[in-house]
Amino acid sequence: MKFLCLGYLDREKMKDLSQSEIDVIMRECRPYSEKLYNTGQVIVDTGLEATGKSVRRLNGRLTITDGPFTETKEMIGGAFLIEANDMDEAIRIASLHPAVQMTVGEQFGWRIDVRPVHTFESPELKV
Repeated sequence: MKFLCLGYLDREKMKDLSQSEIDVIMRECRPYSEKLYNTGQVIVDTGLEATGKSVRRLNGRLTITDGPFTETKEMIGGAFLIEANDMDEAIRIASLHPAVQMTVGEQFGWRIDVRPVHTFESPELKV
């Protein structure tokens, strides 16, 4: 089974960090990330920029607006896709991620949602 792991953060709590402070935190993430990758079960790991676009159909028309949109201060900062036998194993693998291994994550509201992925049957959409 595949699981999408969404990494959240509180952008407000991180916005006052300088680039050098962020770089230090990211360097401290490396050993945890390597342990996660060494499981051999990470298919892809991505970080997301704070800006983007939202696409939706509204009143019969395609609408594109600035985004991303969240209803809280939390926003998705990254995502990774893993292969696991079941939710328990997926949680075990996701728990290796720096977001939940590093104590600094608590002060910035880091957390990870683990969600099963359902793929649509199409030869073009093989994940």
